[in-house]
Amino acid sequence: MILLIDNYDSFTYNLVQRLGELDPSLDLEVVRNDKITAEEIAAKAPTHVIISPGPCTPNEAGVSVACVRAMMGRAPLLGVCLGHQSIGQATGGKIVRAKRLMHGKTDRIEHNNRGLFAGLPNPLTATRYH
Repeated sequence: MILLIDNYDSFTYNLVQRLGELDPSLDLEVVRNDKITAEEIAAKAPTHVIISPGPCTPNEAGVSVACVRAMMGRAPLLGVCLGHQSIGQATGGKIVRAKRLMHGKTDRIEHNNRGLFAGLPNPLTATRYH
C-alpha cells in the first residue's frame, strides 16, 4: 500500500489522480497530517510513502517529519514541496526562506542520466516552485 500524507494542499489530489492514471489498481491511502501518528503509519507498513505539498514549514506539517524519521530505511519516501522540506528537516537539514522568490521560474538541469533522470533530456528544463 502507498500511503500519501495530505498536508492540506489542493495539489494533493493532483498527485492521487496522476498515480491512478499510471496504475488504476494501485492500493493508495490518503491520510491528513493531523489524523495519524508516526507509530500508526509504521504499523500500516506502507510499501511507499508520499508526503504532499502544503502551507507553512515542516514545523507546522503535522506528522510529516515524524513520519520520515519512522519510515526512513523501511519504505521509499517521496516529498513534494513541503514534503521534500520535511524530509530535509528530518534528516538534519535547515529550512530557510529563499532570498529571492523563484515560484514559476524555469532553470536548466544538467544530470547524469541515472535513476530518476534516466531517459530524460539532458539538460532538461524544470519549473521551480519556491
